[in-house]
Amino acid sequence: MVKYILRRVVYGLLVLVLVVATITGIIFLSPVDPAQLTFGQRADVGTVKAKTAELGLDKPLAVQLLLYLNDLSPISVHPQTVANQLKYQFFPLFSVGNSQVLVVKSPYLRESYQTGRPVREILADAIPATSLLAGISMLFAVVLGLFFGVVAALKQHTWWDHVISVVSVLGYSLPSYVAAMLLALIFGFALGGWTHLNIQGSLFMLDDFGDWQVQWRNIILPALALGLRPVALITQLTRSTMLDVMKQDYVRTATAKGLPKTTVLVRHALRNALNPLVSAISGWFAALLTGAFFVENVFNFKGLGDVTVNALLNFDIPVVLGCVLFTAVVFVVVNLLSDLLYAWIDPRIKYG
Repeated sequence: MVKYILRRVVYGLLVLVLVVATITGIIFLSPVDPAQLTFGQRADVGTVKAKTAELGLDKPLAVQLLLYLNDLSPISVHPQTVANQLKYQFFPLFSVGNSQVLVVKSPYLRESYQTGRPVREILADAIPATSLLAGISMLFAVVLGLFFGVVAALKQHTWWDHVISVVSVLGYSLPSYVAAMLLALIFGFALGGWTHLNIQGSLFMLDDFGDWQVQWRNIILPALALGLRPVALITQLTRSTMLDVMKQDYVRTATAKGLPKTTVLVRHALRNALNPLVSAISGWFAALLTGAFFVENVFNFKGLGDVTVNALLNFDIPVVLGCVLFTAVVFVVVNLLSDLLYAWIDPRIKYG
């Protein structure tokens, strides 16, 4: 198990390096000048060139990539200066050459070109809202999806099964941003006086006194819009896997022994039907956690999706790379955890 985890961690690091290299190449090769965007179209040529040199954008692409990876790496080499000490907050290990030193530090995501704020702070402000939104959406999807899937399997070929199947297909076919607009129009506008839900609004909002307040009602409609498609997918998977598992000999044997129907359903059928669901649930949760761009845009929900879209529009390279890197890390970690969860659900699975 330990060897397996270490091997997956190494694979994950390689994936992160490839993601950073690919996205960096796409961004830096695009015909846009971030330094020009920083000062506006009326900036003089000398100022733009000075800013380009300060940002390191005048260096070859390979050099820029190596410098960025050096900033990200927890063990890296930097000139031992007071400015670098304040910038990276590193702990020096030993000298390398005349002025270089091998250091240990936390990953440095650089600063925003547009605001000058550290990318770490920008992500720290955006991730909690998106994480809460994704968690609520996924909890809603798992509970309803498992319930409807089990009911459809137990009531096979009845009107319950037909209604659940039709609704789940409709829910899976409906894009999240379309569901978001429909929910906003129906429950935020048409029925807003009764539901008291806002068409748009973020989780954290300023009140009349300039204090930040948590508006829990603003997360209801985005969570429903995000959770509709996962509900449909989990329902269909639960139904199909339950129908397959309930035909197995060990389920028939447990029923023939006189075990309670609930025990047979939960301990023998449902647990063995969870393996394919773990992959689907983990994949959807990772996708929701890394930012539902269109849904957040519809509801003006200030999260990771809003930060990423604004960074792309402003060509704010460090922020874009920080968001993409966070997305890649989430998928790597979630995939590793889902693989480990397989072994806990099904003891027959062994990792060599």
